[in-house]
Amino acid sequence: MRIVVGSNGTLIDAVTAQRMKDVGVQCVQISIDGARPETHDTFRGEKGSFDKAMSAIEACRGAGLPIQFGMVIRKGSLPEIPSMLELAVKSGTNAAEFFDLVQVPRARKQCAEEILTISERKSVMEWLAEAQTDCPVVIRTPGCPMYPVILKEKNIQPKHFPAHALRRIPYYDRGCAAGMPNGYVTILPNGDVIPCMLLQIKLGNVRQESIVKIWEDSPILAKLRSRFLLEGQCNRCRHRDVCAGCRGRAYEETGNVLASDPGCWIAGE
Repeated sequence: MRIVVGSNGTLIDAVTAQRMKDVGVQCVQISIDGARPETHDTFRGEKGSFDKAMSAIEACRGAGLPIQFGMVIRKGSLPEIPSMLELAVKSGTNAAEFFDLVQVPRARKQCAEEILTISERKSVMEWLAEAQTDCPVVIRTPGCPMYPVILKEKNIQPKHFPAHALRRIPYYDRGCAAGMPNGYVTILPNGDVIPCMLLQIKLGNVRQESIVKIWEDSPILAKLRSRFLLEGQCNRCRHRDVCAGCRGRAYEETGNVLASDPGCWIAGE
């Protein structure tokens, strides 16, 4: 089990970074939501949060903790995507994760107008796929398991590492990674376990039962792992078993975790 901490970085200093390293954290993902402080701070709602996040990155590097950038793709950040990727590379990350903004409750309440259209989503994913050729780190796209389909259809061959390293993408050839073998679950600060940060259905709580028991016995995870249960276009799609659509977006927009992904462009092709 690989333990990764996701953080906005505002409370990570050298002492905290070293403590995480000492207890077995294997990587820290810091949220960076713009290439410029103004873009990041506006989205985060706190002036100075960009500088705090960048300081956290330096603290993690100083402790020898591998770092990733977690970057939200939204209408307001679309013009800065190339610069955000460049910043991730220059900061010494081992992966650049671009999160497709999904209408989880907080996003629906505070920034629903920032969610991409289907055509915008397709365009930025095609750009990221092309960028992977020259990018020295792996690009990942939580919320958009259609991205690896583009990598394969375009036969993207990275110049800086072997192509098989793209299989580090949790959904490459496996689709939506929420609760999947070789995928992940998310543990919230209060101990609640959800399949994914974008699929906010409570599975249990690690303060009350073993994470292994939750992983093995959850009926919700059993459904997610049974691709033949998918409905609509996702069930009929030729990429069903290697994509499966974003289960978080399907759930948030339809109330059904097995529904077809409303944000997918492949269904219309």
